Amino acid sequence: MLEKTYDSAAVEPKIAAAWDEADAFRAGANAKPGAETFTIVIPPPNVTGSLHMGHALNNTLQDIMIRFERMRGKDVLWQPGMDHAGIATQMVVERKLAEAQQPGRRALGREAFIDKVWEWKAESGGLIFNQLKRLGASCDWSRERFTMDEGLSKAVLEVFVTLYKQGLIYRGKRLVNWDPQFETAISDIEVENREVDGHMWHFKYPLAGGETYTYVEKDADGNITFQEERNYISIATTRPETMLGDGAVAVHPSDERYAPIVGKLCEIPVGPKEHRRLIPIITDEYPDPTFGSGAVKITGAHDFNDYQVAKRNNIPLYRLMDTQAQMRADGEDYAVYATRALEIAKSGTLPTEAEVDEINLVPEEYRGLDRYEARKRIVAAINAEGLAVTVKDAEGNDVPYVENKKIMQPFGDRSNVVIEPMLTDQWFVDAKTLAEPAIASVREGRTNFVPKNWDKTYYEWMENIQPWCISRQLWWGHQIPAWYGPDGQCFVEKTEEEALDAAIQHYLAHEGPWKAWVQEKLENFKPGEILIRDEDVLDTWFSSALWPFSTLGWPDKTPELARYYPTNVLVTGFDIIFFWVARMMMMGLHFMKDEEGNSVEPFNTVYVHALVRDKNGQKMSKSKGNVIDPLDLIDEYGADALRFTLAIMAAQGRDVKLDPARIAGYRNFGTKLWNATRFAEMNGVKRDPQFLPQAVTQTVNRWILTELSATIREVRAAIETQRFNEAAASLYRFVWNQVCDWYLELLKPIFSGEDEGAKAEAQACVAYVLEEIYKLLHPFMPFMTEELWAHTAERDRLLCHAAWPQPGFEDAAAASEINWLVDLVTGIRSVRAEMNVPPSAKAPLIVVGATALTEGRLQRHAAAIERLARVEGIELANAAPRGAAQVVIGEATACLPLGSLVDLSAEQTRIEKALAKTVAEIDRAQKKLGNEKFVANADPEIVAAERERLAEFEVQRASLETALQRVKEAI
Repeated sequence: MLEKTYDSAAVEPKIAAAWDEADAFRAGANAKPGAETFTIVIPPPNVTGSLHMGHALNNTLQDIMIRFERMRGKDVLWQPGMDHAGIATQMVVERKLAEAQQPGRRALGREAFIDKVWEWKAESGGLIFNQLKRLGASCDWSRERFTMDEGLSKAVLEVFVTLYKQGLIYRGKRLVNWDPQFETAISDIEVENREVDGHMWHFKYPLAGGETYTYVEKDADGNITFQEERNYISIATTRPETMLGDGAVAVHPSDERYAPIVGKLCEIPVGPKEHRRLIPIITDEYPDPTFGSGAVKITGAHDFNDYQVAKRNNIPLYRLMDTQAQMRADGEDYAVYATRALEIAKSGTLPTEAEVDEINLVPEEYRGLDRYEARKRIVAAINAEGLAVTVKDAEGNDVPYVENKKIMQPFGDRSNVVIEPMLTDQWFVDAKTLAEPAIASVREGRTNFVPKNWDKTYYEWMENIQPWCISRQLWWGHQIPAWYGPDGQCFVEKTEEEALDAAIQHYLAHEGPWKAWVQEKLENFKPGEILIRDEDVLDTWFSSALWPFSTLGWPDKTPELARYYPTNVLVTGFDIIFFWVARMMMMGLHFMKDEEGNSVEPFNTVYVHALVRDKNGQKMSKSKGNVIDPLDLIDEYGADALRFTLAIMAAQGRDVKLDPARIAGYRNFGTKLWNATRFAEMNGVKRDPQFLPQAVTQTVNRWILTELSATIREVRAAIETQRFNEAAASLYRFVWNQVCDWYLELLKPIFSGEDEGAKAEAQACVAYVLEEIYKLLHPFMPFMTEELWAHTAERDRLLCHAAWPQPGFEDAAAASEINWLVDLVTGIRSVRAEMNVPPSAKAPLIVVGATALTEGRLQRHAAAIERLARVEGIELANAAPRGAAQVVIGEATACLPLGSLVDLSAEQTRIEKALAKTVAEIDRAQKKLGNEKFVANADPEIVAAERERLAEFEVQRASLETALQRVKEAI
């Protein structure tokens, strides 16, 4: 006998062990002969990671598709793996070393530190895989891959060297996000923009040679509103320390205020007066004439917008900070560099690359200072010199003009320090060239985004794509396969031996000073003397961009690669469309070709799921204290309840608002199925191998088999089109409403009756229907359904390998009849609930306008109607009696006399009070939403919640108005 209650904590480990023992999830398990493939590659979680709600949603949706297709007999592979997570892993291991009071990274040296990382990975890495198994993820765990394993490293080398030799990877000096804590470039996705308290300082940049001009402001009609003679141009900045590296001041071409001084030079008001730098005043479309003074300082080496302006206008770029974001302290005296920079500015030429690296424009008094300490001192010096723009204070005194305002500031998501845009030598991929085929694939429909609206986001980013910085100044990762000769010549090869061969051929083939030097070194060769390897490693997105084919054995021509590439569906969050999806598209199309040499996309569908938010629609974050741990939910409610909740709430394009109460509700759904199975067992239900749906004779059984077929069609269509919420909702409706609430309820008289033939048919039909439910629900609730499957019959296979149900039964007449009965009883129950009719109170049911068909149904189902609707007899009439509530069912009207059941006057008063309260709530919500300031300024999530409340109250009002009308008609 089935246990009284389902114990997820006991069942889940037992079922997981059974799957493991059977090797149930290996690639090709349960595949029919000649089956087509279905492949998904898991978005590789970080080796340092642990399961969060985004993972839970993402992997639940993948698992639904994988289990569905495996049961359909396809050759399924769900490829698991982990990302080495460069910064995150290096940070974890460095912290562990510090906690253990062991030597740090630099004290250990590169090789010893990397050994420590591998030790940590072997001991602690990959915790998330065990957590995914708890969720029920049915990956082929025997095929686990790691972005640093030997096979994937081989793929990385192949791609890097190939792209370099094709001219699609190069080394250059560009502006990147620089993390001063880890001393490395980082990607945009590793930058978190936060709103913080900041300041906007307003300073005067004096015109060179004491020149003056007439500064004029006008209103919209062209009337002069302000005019004065000035010998400076005013700029505003939130980062005064970067003034030291200014290359120009820019104004908009249409800004008439500054037209007289465009092309002239102005002075940066910082540093020794005798060596003040002069920079040009230029025009560019970037400055906004309506913001601040309309004049913008251009510091191309420390601001991404300024960098673009500088590149367009040939403005010099000067780096001011070192790798720890301290003001540079290297090189000669400031005077030497300031003189050279002035010469460059006057000549209109750009400094050489060597000069960009060499020139240090930080005056001696600021060298070596932290950037924020330098900021304080620079502001103080400008104020002391009287070069701050001033305003009047409350007493009428002139004071420096400083605005206190909120500003957006970039932070490293791991280091939690402010990121510095930094001009450095890095390796880049020519993403623009690689993006063109990837754009065409989506535009021409070979790869499709679901929901479709993500196409636009993809195009916007891909069509404006910038060079991809792929180098990181870390030790943990794929070290860049580049070696440098004594003159800086670069050699890129897969191995040091190949690079050395290339270098020797290069130097010996060219006459010059290095030929003899190399010849001498070769006579007494020692490794590392001729070539020095690049210390940088590759961005982790580089190796994960190869994921769909590198995990299958590429660049070797493996059977798995031939069988399972291209993959079918990629499930991912919207936040990594650019960083991962687009790059997989670019790499896959460039390196994977069919037999005719045509590029092959890595996947045909990209399903983009939304965010999992808290129950109020707020984004989860540690700072808000609203993070929900999926493992806690699994402990409390079971994995199936969590999975089903996520699936039924995963409407395309809509964020999931996760309330633990909802999970408790869907745990009750599982309990409902468990209890239904137990009820069936207690009534002699057991599997009949000879059962044939087409041979069923009873209307109620033919009805449920028809509804089962409809549900099978709905679920299949919904999963095939990634409408997971619709699939789950269809199952919920069928199991809870139709099977548990109605079918089993209607069978009770048969189970307790004397007709053994009817009983046997019902028992066999219930067993069949429950078995099909287990199959349909298995992708959503794998643990409970596998347990019920094993308990209810002797099986020759696991449920995860059972054949997916096929819709093969339809009896429209039977479905129409029982659905009519359900609608009738439901209508009467609604009236009783609306009118507050006591459960024990009964009255006759009077049916008006019934056809012969309806009369026959009333006779056949009289006992069920009286029992389920709690009525006392059924009568036919030509007109509705006075004082009766009416329910229209088809062509007939069912009337329930209310006078004998409730105090109509008291009920009218109760409903009117409730209606008045609801109308007041609607008025309040409408006023709030009608307030433009509220809608414009309130958090969008709060506005959305208010709209939801309004919609709920409006539904409530409609229900109360219907109830009130019924009462008035009955009085």
